Amino acid sequence: MSQVLSDKKNLQENEYYDDNQQISINGFLSKFGKLFVVHRTNNISKASSYLLGLLKCEKNHTNMERMVEQVPEQAYHQYHNFLSESKWDYKLVNDRTALETSDLLEKCKAKSGKPTGFILDESSHLKKGKKSVGVARQYAGVSGKVDNSQVSVYGSLCNEGNVSIIDVRLFLPEQWTQDKARCDKAGIPESEQVFETKPQKALAIIKSNVELGVKFDWIGGDGLYGHNTELTHGLDALGLFYVLDVHKDELFYLEKPVFSIPLKKGNKGRTPKNLKTDKATFRIDNYFGNLSNDQWERVKVRKTTKGWKYVFVHTVAVWHWDGKENNARERTLIITRTQEKNPKIKYSFSNGAIDDYTKEEYAYFQCSRYWVERSFDDAKNELGLSGYQVQKWNAWQHHQSLTMMACLYMLNLKIARKPEYELMSLRDIRIMIIAQLFSDQETVSKLHEQMLIRHKNRKRDIDRYYKNENDS
Repeated sequence: MSQVLSDKKNLQENEYYDDNQQISINGFLSKFGKLFVVHRTNNISKASSYLLGLLKCEKNHTNMERMVEQVPEQAYHQYHNFLSESKWDYKLVNDRTALETSDLLEKCKAKSGKPTGFILDESSHLKKGKKSVGVARQYAGVSGKVDNSQVSVYGSLCNEGNVSIIDVRLFLPEQWTQDKARCDKAGIPESEQVFETKPQKALAIIKSNVELGVKFDWIGGDGLYGHNTELTHGLDALGLFYVLDVHKDELFYLEKPVFSIPLKKGNKGRTPKNLKTDKATFRIDNYFGNLSNDQWERVKVRKTTKGWKYVFVHTVAVWHWDGKENNARERTLIITRTQEKNPKIKYSFSNGAIDDYTKEEYAYFQCSRYWVERSFDDAKNELGLSGYQVQKWNAWQHHQSLTMMACLYMLNLKIARKPEYELMSLRDIRIMIIAQLFSDQETVSKLHEQMLIRHKNRKRDIDRYYKNENDS
């Protein structure tokens, strides 16, 4: 890294070089070919400046006014035109980002031996006023309450700690889709002015990426998605393996139920129409409460800075009924609990058979959402995922598209530096890029030394935890 940061004269405008391979912003953008060409105008320089602005501006300041201050190569009206008015196709850019991420994580998979997950999750962006596209009073996870916000469904690819967002769908509440004038004013295309639930958007994300050729081994997501049978049945129909969280009050059968409509008893009353079975249903949290100690297995799920993270895992073959079909569908119920005094409990259903994977593998699939949650934190805190100040559909989509590109760019750098700097975080990379491009050599060297000290101290603490674990 010292060689990377030693010679500012070797940098071209808006570029960052790795000493093993060149990964400049402009070089990175070359992978996107002519996707930023509109008619005869090539907007690649604006895309380069915007990506650099996402890196340079601090949290909550990744708007066009701040970008002009930090990256003055483009004037305000140029940033505005590129984001709000230009007709470059964000869908094609998103597709390229998805395929590049897929290829990158296939290489990670080959080295780690770990499968790659496609994680579905929603994230909220707090906003003021009523004009921003899709904004409404709705539950916002970022604040943990009903708040004025935009909510989006995201798809991310994840291979252990290597993760990046590759697709997004903006959720439009019914108060928007039922108001055509409001949708038109916000620039929402007519084809998008149709209400879709978040699980429906999640299924659309999966389908489009499967058709695109994105590679992954399983699908994960929280209880919103695992509870939704329209989504899970859709994944069954596509032949895709999933491990999706479910809520504690989910009902299931321990034996395969056979459904039939009961015969009418006597001449009085209504003729039965609803399917019934004589098999008992179980509620997940009640089932969990009756498990004995010998029904759990302690397994490793991932490395942490304080040693291996262990969980206790229980799996069992069950049948789940949506209340509509004539048959219940067989699932594997996965329950994990952490080792703390007040353990965290997670429940998941999978359409994989109980013997298809070990308990440790099922626990790994379930616990991988941790990395995606971390990636949202990085994208918001370091790359301005929520820091925009735009109101219309086109500008919102363009910002999201460029932010996902920035996530991929940073992941490329992280993986390239991994052999030498195992503990390098996204913030470390961002600080060093900014220093390289905007600071004198003395400042660059100082920041580099500070990073090395941080890494040395963290590595010492990490090694101590793993040494203690081995000694025990």
